[in-house]
Parts: sequence; C-alpha cells; structure tokens
Amino acid sequence: MAKQPKRRALRGRGPTPKAENRPNHKKYRGGKDSEQKRGDRDRSERRDSGRDSERRGSGRGDFGRKRVERKRIDSKRGDRKRDFRREPREHHDTIAGRNAVVEALRAGIPAKELVVATGVDIDERLEESVKLAQKMGLGIREVERRQIENMTGIANHQGIALVAKPFRYSSQKEIFARAKEPALFVAVDGVTDPRNIGAIARSAAAFGADGLLIPERRNAPLTAAAWKSSAGAAARLPIAQVTNLVRSMQDAKEFGCFIVGLDGDADTAVEAIEIADQPLYIVVGSEGRGLSRLVRENCDLLIKIPMSNTVESLNASVAMSIALYAVDRKRHAI
Repeated sequence: MAKQPKRRALRGRGPTPKAENRPNHKKYRGGKDSEQKRGDRDRSERRDSGRDSERRGSGRGDFGRKRVERKRIDSKRGDRKRDFRREPREHHDTIAGRNAVVEALRAGIPAKELVVATGVDIDERLEESVKLAQKMGLGIREVERRQIENMTGIANHQGIALVAKPFRYSSQKEIFARAKEPALFVAVDGVTDPRNIGAIARSAAAFGADGLLIPERRNAPLTAAAWKSSAGAAARLPIAQVTNLVRSMQDAKEFGCFIVGLDGDADTAVEAIEIADQPLYIVVGSEGRGLSRLVRENCDLLIKIPMSNTVESLNASVAMSIALYAVDRKRHAI
C-alpha cells in the first residue's frame, strides 16, 4: 500500500502585534497623525526662527528694539510727570513777588535763601533784594521760572522768591499788651482765600491797626499768596492765630474793646458809627456766608456798607478796608 504524504501542519502567525503597529487600528493612525503634527510643528518652529533671524539682521528688528527703548524712555518720562504732579504746589514758608520779597528782607524776616529766575528783568527792587540777601548772609540761587512756580504755587511770582523760615505768629496776649490808645484790632471769620488774608493785613497796617487775629480752623493761614497780597505789610503787622474766635472776642471785651461786626443786613451804616474813638475789635466774615451765628451774637454792634442793589456783597478785604477807612476818618475828626 502506497504511503500517503503527511499533511503539512498549520503555521501560526505568531504573537498578535500591538495596536500601535497594526495598520488598520485607530491607534496606529493616531500615532502617525501625532508624529506628522510634531513634524509639522518642528518645521514651523524652524521656519519662524529663520524669519526671526532674518528680522534681527534687517532694519525692521532694529526698529523693534528702538520702539522698546522708546517705550522705556516714555515710561521714565511718565514717572517724572507723575512725580511733578505729586510735588506740593504751595509752601507756607515761601514768599513770592518783588514787593513782598523786598519788604520781607527790609523787615528782617528770618529766611533761608533767595531764589531768582534765570534771565529775569532786573529792576531796583530786585537789585535791593539781592543786596539785602547778601548783607544778611543768605544764599542766592538761580533757577528756572517753573521751579519758582512749583516752590510758591504762584504763577505770577515775578521771577523772585524768598524761602523763609516758618512764620512765627505773635500771641494774642502780646498783641493786646502792645496796643496803643485807642486800640484797634482786626479779625477774620471764615476767610479761606489767602489773598484776602494778605489784603486785609495790608489794609490793617495802612490804617494803624494793632494786630490781625486769624482763627486756626476754617481760615487761610499766612501763605505765600497772602504774603504777596499784603505787599510785605505782614512783616510789619503783628499777626496771631487764635484757637477760638468767640473766646478771642470775649477777651477783647475784657480788655475794654467794643466788638464790631461787618454784616450786610445790619441797620447801622459804616459812616454812622459813633464809637469810632473807642477801642475796637472789628471782625469780617467770608464773602458768601458772612459772619457765623455765634460771632454775630457776640458782637456789640453790626454795621453795613451801603451799596447798589445790583451787587450782593463786597469782597471781604474790600469791606474791611472801607470800614477801617471810616474809623480812621472818624478818629482824625475827633
């Protein structure tokens, strides 16, 4: 019997390959896609880096660097501008204006230095100020006009300023002790404009008042603007700050003064005042509000300045000037 050939055994395909290696599997396609994406990303980065290198070699890249530098410079300028805005706009120990400065130097006001603007026009007042400053041993510094404006807070400083030591107020007791006969004191109630304070001080000095009394609260102190408005008269007039104006009025009554208040609704006109030859304590209120209630109630006499109905009220310094002039005329007539 013929031998039959053996049946060939089946061969296996071996172990099943991983999913990432099977072409028809989604993981195989995903891996290829991710490799392709990585390759595309690498090629894009190489292409962008090449462009950046080209830009750095060209003028466009230089322009970019210049723009960055310009931004840095602008930011520094912005910082300087912000610092300029934060600078104080007014100093109480600075006197500005040619008349105010020369009067303060003549009166020997304690000062630190004299500041003069570059290229300022020289006149007799400025020359005298420089000579007085040299005589007093003060430093003289030349600066730009804008620096003087920053120091004083005044635009019309006339190119000169005196950096003075803090103003030393007199006490009310000293003012009362040095008063002549008959005494004349001037006080303000709620006057917040320093220029009005300076103008009142100038009028008070012009008509021989013995002193000016300024409440510490809700009133302007003696600032550079007040010094300029007084044209230096504040250097010759004793000025005191009082804690309470009503208490100051009561002290003046004990001193023998009549308290006279300026009030637009008063019945007595300023020219009809009959106690002008007596010791007086004259007080003026603010232009809008006038005298406060307690101050009005503590006045012995209220007087008004007759004027046209078209004008509601006068400036506080103008009203005080008219009242002081009327009192001065009455005293000379007597």
